Amino acid sequence: GWKIGWSVASPTLTAALRSAHQFLTFAVATPLQWGAVEALRRKEFMAYTVSLPDHFDTDELCFVPQDGWCDILSIRTNGWDLATLQGCVDQFVIHYDVAGTSRQCFYILHDRRELSVHFLLDLDGTIYQTLDLQERARHASGANDRSVGIEIANIGAYPSGETGPLEQWYERETNGEVRVTIPARFGDGGLLTTNFVARPARMEPVTNTIHGRMLVQYDFTPEQYDALAHLTAALCGVLPQIQCDAPRNADGVVLAEKVPDDQLQHYHGLLGHFHLTTNKTDPGPAFDWEKLLEEARKLMAEQKAASTNEPAAGH
Repeated sequence: GWKIGWSVASPTLTAALRSAHQFLTFAVATPLQWGAVEALRRKEFMAYTVSLPDHFDTDELCFVPQDGWCDILSIRTNGWDLATLQGCVDQFVIHYDVAGTSRQCFYILHDRRELSVHFLLDLDGTIYQTLDLQERARHASGANDRSVGIEIANIGAYPSGETGPLEQWYERETNGEVRVTIPARFGDGGLLTTNFVARPARMEPVTNTIHGRMLVQYDFTPEQYDALAHLTAALCGVLPQIQCDAPRNADGVVLAEKVPDDQLQHYHGLLGHFHLTTNKTDPGPAFDWEKLLEEARKLMAEQKAASTNEPAAGH
């Protein structure tokens, strides 16, 4: 049955205990209880538990790993430290928001769906950070524990014949160029750049398959690609477990379908939401993976060269 316990400590310490409660309660399942019994029989575990009081002399609740006994390096009341994030966060998940603008996306995620994401990327290339990277965002189900997420302003991808939203959000001008037309019900869209005219990187809609389904989508703006490349380079530098690449097939082409679970478990790098689940299609068939990766790698090389005072390749 259920086990009931209690603790008496300073508010700082009890706050940390409450933050760890979710992980502790996972051990109520019978197989895990048998595992705990087996652990208690081992001498090395007993030596570890005897040493535990030494770790409670400060206001922090800190689990120190010993011989692999604990996967959680530390839990502090102000969240994980950088070293912990660098060891655990290994995926960067890219979404389109199907809201059109970051202001509308924030409203839908937080006020209506009670979801969250670390970054929002608006049409004009403005990046908004809504969570510290030490916080777990609710944006990609099973990948939440190991990922950073971004929602890019884009109305989305649709099957041929169901492209009504594209017709509402895009207009072809007399000179042949296409511009984003934010519907009047959203006001000015909340873009930070005054009088900004958003245009897709490619003037023609892109048609291609995701999960074998043919979809139509307008590309993201050049400003979005530029900002995303800078963010990607920064994240891959600060969180080195995130490799600057995307899932590929045997021919080296970026996958346009879900990554098999056994491969996903060991994957470290950039992902589309559709790489995680078959019921999602973002960031869609128009997203130019190679363009993003090439620019991000170039920026990383420049940053490395600057830190070592050596010229980057090609310069």
